[in-house]
Amino acid sequence: MAKLFNGGIIATGSYVPEKVITNHDLARIVDTSDEWIVTRTGIRERRIADPHIATSDLATIAARRTLESAHLTPQDIDMIIVATVTPDMHFPSTACLVQRNIGATNASAFDLEAACSGFLYGIIVANQFVATGFCKNVMVIGAECMSKFVNWKDRNTCILFGDGAGAVVVSRVDEGYGFLSQVLGADGSGAELLMLEAGGSRKPPTFETVEKELHYIHMDGSEVFKFAVQTMAAMAEEAVQRAGLTKEQVDFLIPHQANIRIIEAARKKLELPEDKVYINLDRYGNMSAASIPVALDEAVKQGRIKKGHNIVMVGFGAGLTWGACTIRWAV
Repeated sequence: MAKLFNGGIIATGSYVPEKVITNHDLARIVDTSDEWIVTRTGIRERRIADPHIATSDLATIAARRTLESAHLTPQDIDMIIVATVTPDMHFPSTACLVQRNIGATNASAFDLEAACSGFLYGIIVANQFVATGFCKNVMVIGAECMSKFVNWKDRNTCILFGDGAGAVVVSRVDEGYGFLSQVLGADGSGAELLMLEAGGSRKPPTFETVEKELHYIHMDGSEVFKFAVQTMAAMAEEAVQRAGLTKEQVDFLIPHQANIRIIEAARKKLELPEDKVYINLDRYGNMSAASIPVALDEAVKQGRIKKGHNIVMVGFGAGLTWGACTIRWAV
């Protein structure tokens, strides 16, 4: 059997739009309040892309910032994976648009769709290419324009989502560093709990689908919440166990930023103090696949993640999907 290389994250980068929509702004257009939203979700505001901005635009800025952080040229990238549920269009892939925008002429490119779990799916897929030696540098981007698919008359969903993009480069790292464990899963029996029903081959766009508002996000909030509380906490614990670590050896948790109560359940399962969990949910809301990489980049830039730290990342999403990993930080 050929020797496998150690894969890890060597650089991060992110970008969020400048426009801020606060809970007070939303209270002027739907029946809600700042207190109601904060109490139930922990969200205070979210970033919204301008009408002419698409997912590839956000992803491109995050990609360029990540290249700068990694001290790499676009030609050094062997593969680009974009995790998104809000691509610019059905085809070509958003990854190909990013490849063109940054001039990564040596890179293969494709999109990966696992909703809010997409970034974790993406880095775990990227690690397989690095570990086998097929690629040296893989850029993984989680990018979303969720605001384009939110029904701003539905208070149950419009309060939750925001736009943004985060990126990493997965490359070979020294022995003892990089990915220590990887967990992926799915349960398609829960597909109807969170979906954007129309626009695909099942229900192509028609006057009827538009009139029925099937091109917006629809969610069974209570069922998704129950699934998420159980799944995220359990997957975080499983990632630690698979890494051969104890809870005391976890230095930092980067959870999917969907709901503060869900994050708290995962934190308590790992018995972590609050200062070992990164939370930016209050400022950005749920950015789907962009949620974890943006949080990771902020934690790195703030110096809260250091070389040798054991980092756990965990998330869940529509599908239903979930993912988690443990990484020993290599840079």
